Amino acid sequence: MAEAPRDSQRHRPLVCNFSSQSEQAAGNRGLDFSVAAVLPAGGSGERMGMATPKQFCQLLQRPLISVTLETFERVHWIKEIVVVVSKQNFELMNSIIDCYGHSKTTVVEGARTRHQSIFNGLKAFVENRPGRAWLEKPEVVIIHDAVRPFVEEDILFSVATAAKEYGCTDYDFEYGTECLHLALQYCGTSAKLIDGPSDLWKVTYKRDLHAAEAIIKESLSKSVCIITGIQEEQIQLGFLLQEALQLVMKVDVLKWSLSKESHCLQAISSGLYYNFIYITVNNFDLPQEIVQLVESIGIVKLSALYPVVVTVVHLNNSETASSCIRMEDFTNSQQLAKEANRKNVLVYRLLINYTQDMDKVQESVKQGASIINLLINQRSPALIGQLLVV
Repeated sequence: MAEAPRDSQRHRPLVCNFSSQSEQAAGNRGLDFSVAAVLPAGGSGERMGMATPKQFCQLLQRPLISVTLETFERVHWIKEIVVVVSKQNFELMNSIIDCYGHSKTTVVEGARTRHQSIFNGLKAFVENRPGRAWLEKPEVVIIHDAVRPFVEEDILFSVATAAKEYGCTDYDFEYGTECLHLALQYCGTSAKLIDGPSDLWKVTYKRDLHAAEAIIKESLSKSVCIITGIQEEQIQLGFLLQEALQLVMKVDVLKWSLSKESHCLQAISSGLYYNFIYITVNNFDLPQEIVQLVESIGIVKLSALYPVVVTVVHLNNSETASSCIRMEDFTNSQQLAKEANRKNVLVYRLLINYTQDMDKVQESVKQGASIINLLINQRSPALIGQLLVV
């Protein structure tokens, strides 16, 4: 057990491997031992100065505890999550689990002290509970404060692997936390103190909720996944957009694939990206792939916390194509965008003209990148389904 701490030519050379290192790591990451998590959430929130305990206060229109749980449930190698709450909040926590579909999560009742409450959470893995299925007994349990919503898979992975590999040193017990003592006394499970990132802070005061919202919104606007097809024009435009956008955010380019094991679907399910760009050529309707993309986003609940932005870039490489936009295409696109909006997915459309003049192309791409950046940051529902022209 361990505790989580706080050129001028048109055709340019392209990279053959379109999957990012981070996306590959998340898609292939796995452990050869079982891992679970216990989230103590029994605090009264007196320092928050509110009647509602901080773990149940609203953050982006949902309880803070649900935001933290969403992060843990996206980590595929964490098989079970136990939330420990006070007796008076037991039913409330169960209603949150039902409302937001936290399928990996079980609630147990806490005790008088944090120490005892964590112990109750650990016992859930070894005790039979009437009317409930047995939980798989893990080899490693991660203890994490329910009111620390900014925890990434990398630190959880480091904690879990270190817990499996190392014993508790004297230094760890001298400068660690009570969870290390609890692990030694009752579990006999390996543990080691791991340094965490600076943003793994705890929501303690009311002002922290506003800061947390701002951090979440900003972080969700700092990365984008560009999805191309196999046509040369799509790939080329993807490269140019990446070049223009990477000045303001992290950008990766992937080829679209419908395969269950595809990098695209892995990128969506891993939660590595919250914004997507799909490139299509001389097609001014929304392609079927966008429908599938929106469906995939919904399945993994990526848009449950904050609206996901999908920008469809329509590449026009024909002098007559732009005059052939049918009203039917426009109507269908607006309808699909409205349906996606009900799933908290904002679908925008951008038309970029592609000519033989590379200088003009690059200028158009720069303008398009600026528009995309604004769409991602502002997330305006008034522009969904509209065709913006560079």
